[in-house]
Amino acid sequence: MTEENLKLVIVGHVDHGKSTLIGRLFYDTGSLPEGKIEEIKSVCEALGRDIEFSYVVDSLAEERGQGITIDTAQKFFKTKRRRYTIIDAPGHVEFIKNMITGASQAEAAIIIVDAEEGVSEQTRRHSYILGMLGLKQVIVAVNKMDLVGYKEGRYREVDKEIQNFLETIKIKPRYVIPISAKEGDFVAKKTENLEWFDGPTILEALDTFEVPESPKDKPLRFPIQDVYRFDDKRISVGRISSGTIRPGERIIVLPSMEKTRIKHIIEWQSDKENPFGPGSYQYPESAQAGKSTGVTLVDKLFLDRGDVISTPQNQPKMTDKFNAHVFWLDKEPYKKGERIKLKCATQEVMCEIEKIERVIDSSTLKVLTEDADEIRNREVADVIVKTSQPIIIENFNDTPELGRFVFERGDTCAGGIITEV
Repeated sequence: MTEENLKLVIVGHVDHGKSTLIGRLFYDTGSLPEGKIEEIKSVCEALGRDIEFSYVVDSLAEERGQGITIDTAQKFFKTKRRRYTIIDAPGHVEFIKNMITGASQAEAAIIIVDAEEGVSEQTRRHSYILGMLGLKQVIVAVNKMDLVGYKEGRYREVDKEIQNFLETIKIKPRYVIPISAKEGDFVAKKTENLEWFDGPTILEALDTFEVPESPKDKPLRFPIQDVYRFDDKRISVGRISSGTIRPGERIIVLPSMEKTRIKHIIEWQSDKENPFGPGSYQYPESAQAGKSTGVTLVDKLFLDRGDVISTPQNQPKMTDKFNAHVFWLDKEPYKKGERIKLKCATQEVMCEIEKIERVIDSSTLKVLTEDADEIRNREVADVIVKTSQPIIIENFNDTPELGRFVFERGDTCAGGIITEV
C-alpha cells in the first residue's frame, strides 16, 4: 500500500516567517537529514546569530545572503498519519509567478501572517491566488506571537482582520492558529505561552485534512510531450494528467480525432545508457495519472507534441475561445489586440485577449475598470481569450494541467486559469 501524501503550500509576506515555519516543521517531525541541524548551528554561530530554522529551506548561499526565498522548493516531512510534500512558494513580489506555479500544485495551504504587522498587501495578493485556484483546505498561522508578548487580544485582532478579508474571496479557513515558528509554540506542540488558545497545533490541524480523490480515477488525459523513433517503433511520451491507460484500450487523439488502440506501454529502466537499447525498457500492464511514460499504438498514426490522448467516450473540449482569470506579471502592460504566445500543458499557440471584461487590484480586490483596454503589472483580469487555432483545454477544477496556462512574450508575462470553455 502506498503511503498517503498531501501537497501543501505555504504563502504570505516575505518577512512573515514562512521559511522559519517550514524549517521548524522539519525539525519537530525529525525529518531533517543527519547532520543538517549541526550545519545550521555552525552557520548561525559564524554569522553571530541565534539558530535560524529558515536556513533549512534557504540552503543556497545566495538566498542566505539576501534573506529571500527565490525558487519554488519542494521538500518532505512526515507525521504519524501521512507524508507531506511542502511547496515553499516565494513571498517576494518579483517572484509571484513562481508562487502561482507552486500554489497550483497544492491540495492544502497555510497562509502565514505576522502578529505584529497584521495582514499585508502580499498576504492579500497571495490569498487571492489561493482563492482563484479553488483551494478549500486552508489554515491561517498567526506567527511571531512571541514579539507581541503572546497576547490573546492581538491574536483576536489579526484573526478578525484576516477572516474579514478571506470572506470577500470565498475562502473559509479551517483554523486560525497563533504560533511562534521561531520558539516552536503550537507548531508541533502546545505550550503554556498560548494556554488561552484551545485549538490544535499546526501539525494536528494538517492531519485533519483529506487527500483529494486520486486523478487516476478521472477520465484519461495524456498530453504528448515528444515522439521518439526506434526499431520501427514510434513511441509517444508524456506525463499522464489524469486517468489510467492500459494496452488494448480504445483511444482518440486530439486534435486530429483519429481513433486507435494502445499497443504497448513502455517504460525505461535507466537513462544512464541509450534508453532504447536492448533490454532497457519494460512493458507494464498500466500507467496512472502522474506517471511519465511512453506508448505505442496499433495503427500507424503520426502524433506530435501538443496532441492529447483521451478515451472516445469522455473527451476534453477543443476550442479557439475560452474565459479565464489572468494574473499579469510583466512591468509592460498588455494592450488589447496584442498577439501573444499561450502555453497550456504541452501545447503552444498564438492568441490575443479578445475582451478584458474587468480588471481587479490584486491587493485590495477593488474593481479598477470594466471592459478595459489594458492589464497592468500585478493586476488580475477576467478575460476572453481567442487562439489562432483550436486547442485542447478544460476547466481548471476538472483537470488542472489542461486548465492552467501561461502567456509569454520572450519570457513568462502572465499566469492564468480557465474558468469556462
